[in-house]
Amino acid sequence: MSRPDVSVVILNYQSRGLTRECVKSFKRLSDAVSLEFIVVDNGGEEGLEETLAQRFGDVRYIRLNRNIGFAAGNNVGARESRGRYVMFANQDLTATHQSVGSLVKFMDENPDVALCGPRLLNPDGTIQQSFYRFYTPLTPLYRRTILGRLWIGRQHLDHFLMRDRDATTTLNVDFLMGACLFVRASAIERVGLFDERYFFYFEDTDWCRRFWEAGYRVCYVPSSTMIHIHSRDSAQKMGIASLFDKATRRHITSGAQYFIKHWGKPRVSYG
Repeated sequence: MSRPDVSVVILNYQSRGLTRECVKSFKRLSDAVSLEFIVVDNGGEEGLEETLAQRFGDVRYIRLNRNIGFAAGNNVGARESRGRYVMFANQDLTATHQSVGSLVKFMDENPDVALCGPRLLNPDGTIQQSFYRFYTPLTPLYRRTILGRLWIGRQHLDHFLMRDRDATTTLNVDFLMGACLFVRASAIERVGLFDERYFFYFEDTDWCRRFWEAGYRVCYVPSSTMIHIHSRDSAQKMGIASLFDKATRRHITSGAQYFIKHWGKPRVSYG
């Protein structure tokens, strides 16, 4: 059996319809690349396995008996992958024409890049923020409180969100949103998989940082475009009220783990 160009890993969590439509969008592609599909069902949703078998017989389905988190769940799929590249695609992602082929072409032409990601669009066609510079301990404070509305907060967040860069051009970036990560399999073998200490949030930031530290590049590639339904659950509440929100508490916990892990390292930016 020949090795596929890309292994598409989709992590499902209680969203059977979104996962079905995500796989369907990739199946419709006319890109001249070979794909394999691995759906990891985080917590096990009734009916998903049957739906995939009926609609897409070649999709590999892996059922997990409990929700083990974003990092660990995606790692399960990655360990089963055979492709030269592994694409980690959120269940709420829609692939568009040539979106995968463009990423394969870019990675084939740039062997020093470990990880890249497409331009993400909101359902209304506007560009979604998906690339960033690394956090400092002040970044979450400015993002979650009224301090972000002050001049110094706005300056800090503009830098974090790379608003001084052109989102229509290929860029070196510190890290990419985990909604769609396209990764070189040989780089994963060298650097390792997602750090499973992060249940949800910051695993994408940490992974990109590890690739940069290993001498690879991380890039935003707008020649590839995909649509993403992004809700930013952890950002729906601000200030003290946010502490009563489960997603926010997970975000804060993961942020603390990230800063503790990388404490004492030089503060660098590659974007």
